Amino acid sequence: MGMIDLNALRVFERVASLQSFSAAARSLGSPKSSVSRSVAQLEAELGTRLFQRTTRAVVLTESGVALRERCGDILTRVDEAVDYLGTFGGSPRGLLRISAGIGFGINVLSELLPEFLRRYPAVDVSLDLTSRPVDLIATSIDVAIRMGPLPSSELVAKRLGTIHRYLCVAPSYVARRGTPRTIAELHDHDAVELPGSDGRPRRWTFSKPSGKSKSVDLAPRITVNDALTIHRLVVNGAGIGGLSAYVCAGDVKAGRLVRLFPEWRMLPVEVNVVFPSNRELSPTVRAFVDFVKSASTPGMSWRNDPLDKET
Repeated sequence: MGMIDLNALRVFERVASLQSFSAAARSLGSPKSSVSRSVAQLEAELGTRLFQRTTRAVVLTESGVALRERCGDILTRVDEAVDYLGTFGGSPRGLLRISAGIGFGINVLSELLPEFLRRYPAVDVSLDLTSRPVDLIATSIDVAIRMGPLPSSELVAKRLGTIHRYLCVAPSYVARRGTPRTIAELHDHDAVELPGSDGRPRRWTFSKPSGKSKSVDLAPRITVNDALTIHRLVVNGAGIGGLSAYVCAGDVKAGRLVRLFPEWRMLPVEVNVVFPSNRELSPTVRAFVDFVKSASTPGMSWRNDPLDKET
């Protein structure tokens, strides 16, 4: 068996999808005779019939079904490879696949991406928002925004900044359970937190400019893998939580939340833009990395400490 013509596979896939040689020819902008000839040559090359043709219908044979199940993925991968290589031709272009946390996507990327797309009109974006870490290589993600420690050495990381956090509680919780007077008393209260890594309990660590620090190990009443949901749970009185400052500062000012131990600082969360180290950096990925780095200045809302001057 010789090399299979990819164009013949594309023609076969279109006929199989539309169940019609005429419809496939119209879709491809080719004469019907060319479509029939391409399929016939493919059948001759493979040594098997791919379609049963009748006056009313075009039906895949068993061999045709098997080929269609496999060729769709092959053609998609070829198209992706061509698009990816095309991005190395100079200016940013093509599809950019970005992964980020739900909260960062909603609150930050939704503000940044419109300007990025205006700046690079030949770039399209596929934004995957998830609360779980994504394997960039296995899922063909080009670039991701990651919070906290970076365990994988397969990723190149560019630091964007840090997110300040406040320890907060709702007045309704305080009315029901009281206010912890010391950090040690947090043991006796309901905590709402992200799940610990590798089964280890989460720890809240607090510090002062003098260098003094205190920590408390948690046994959370509620664990949630999404920071925005933790924020809503705390606002609604479910417990005490460490919240992103730029998200909860408005609630503190409005009295919907009470900030606990304002004389102490919670450890901030480091934010990085990451991409696989085993891929050559395309102009499109480089453009996004440079753009998000330049846009992540200390004046950006997510990097601010909104109540800093008030404490």
